[in-house]
Amino acid sequence: MYRTLDAPKIIDTIATLQTRIGERFPDSGLCRVSGELLAASRESQKRCAWIQKPQILLRAGVGFVIAVIAVGLVETLLAMDFGQMKMGLGDFVQILEAGMNATVLIGASILFLITVETRIKRARALKAVNELRVLAQVIDMHQLTKDPERVLGAWTSTAHSPKQTMSAFELIRYLDYCSEMLSLCAKVAALYGQSFPDDVVLNSVNDLETLTTGLSRKIWQKIMILHRFEGVSPIQG
Repeated sequence: MYRTLDAPKIIDTIATLQTRIGERFPDSGLCRVSGELLAASRESQKRCAWIQKPQILLRAGVGFVIAVIAVGLVETLLAMDFGQMKMGLGDFVQILEAGMNATVLIGASILFLITVETRIKRARALKAVNELRVLAQVIDMHQLTKDPERVLGAWTSTAHSPKQTMSAFELIRYLDYCSEMLSLCAKVAALYGQSFPDDVVLNSVNDLETLTTGLSRKIWQKIMILHRFEGVSPIQG
């Protein structure tokens, strides 16, 4: 029951998070980014379903091409009259070498055809994970200028300093939302690894999880500074 990720529940969690962000920061860029995350999570459900589904037409096409290659090879062998062929050792070596080269090429071609479906699915999964990686970087950009010092008053502004309009409590909620979104980015990516347990895809998913964990760690350092110096209660909402 709890050994697989449930895509609908992840989508519901993201939708709830977007509602929470919209209630507290209705006109913020973070609210719009949460909408993008929700859209990506809904797309992931459809993409994962496609990846898990056997592509019958593609497999049939590959099977047909392999059958044509096999028939052509058999016809070529049958057309050769080995009984009337007279050859020396040098001729035999040349024919053997040519046969081995042809076998390697045909084998490589068949292997290429057999793995077409896997490579297509892998490409789609990697593209989706990369989109989530970019989204994680966008989330990090939104918290980049949200420094505790700006709220605590331990800084001097310049003409181009970012405007600070949040209270300590609001800043904590903003940063906490960013951390939650990063975590959910990794969960959505994990759906692709669950649907398509390919080594390349799993490595990409793990890399994204490492990235989001590192970004979230920086955010929580800011939150802990605010708790320590401002004494703000970690109220959820």
